[in-house]
Amino acid sequence: MITTGPICGFPTPTDTVTPRQRRGQERVITGNRQTSWAFSDAYVAEDDALLWARDRAREAGLRSVTPGTGSALGLLAAAVDAKAVAEIGTGCGVSGIHLLHGMRPDGVLTTVDPEPEHQQFARQAFRAAGFASNRARFIPGRALDVLPRLADAGYDLVFCDGDRLEYLDYLAESLRLLRPGGLVAFEGVFGAGRTIDSGPQPTEVLRVRELLRAVRESQELLPSLLPVGDGLLCAVKR
Repeated sequence: MITTGPICGFPTPTDTVTPRQRRGQERVITGNRQTSWAFSDAYVAEDDALLWARDRAREAGLRSVTPGTGSALGLLAAAVDAKAVAEIGTGCGVSGIHLLHGMRPDGVLTTVDPEPEHQQFARQAFRAAGFASNRARFIPGRALDVLPRLADAGYDLVFCDGDRLEYLDYLAESLRLLRPGGLVAFEGVFGAGRTIDSGPQPTEVLRVRELLRAVRESQELLPSLLPVGDGLLCAVKR
């Protein structure tokens, strides 16, 4: 039986088995899921350029998308035949390399980050991955200052991996930036398990819950929540 739980109004599974049965079932499910996630992250091998970018991000104390999330991003970019992609949160270039691998050969990635130093690492990583310098446009600055300057309906895909407190604002900008049939993706919506935790949560988790509701209830979007990495929320603009 499925009931509606207290977190975001999302379904919470319930059953009538005994506590002993339920605990045993949880161990099996948890073990299978962890193994599956590990397998999906190891499924697509990453090259030296990606590993170098990961090392730079780790040294800078930055999160990088997991290999599973990265391969999903490349797949999504290929699925929409992306020529123009906007990325919020350059980091040191891990997600950008995956996106570029999926984009058209003449596609351009516009990537925004408040830290120019991180973008310099990304430039090096893109070059090491074999991408020409004209395949990426680096814009330093806060996303909410930069995004309003980008063209309406000018993008095939928008990838959001910036400040979780600003995710709802990114959604509004993405709807303006995307062409019909374009796709928006938000990284990290599981919040390391906190998004569905019923205990007190920080403001950024509450904002992510609001984002999940807004995307699910929007008449403009066709959503899906992919269980890769720390959760990848995707939606196609109708």
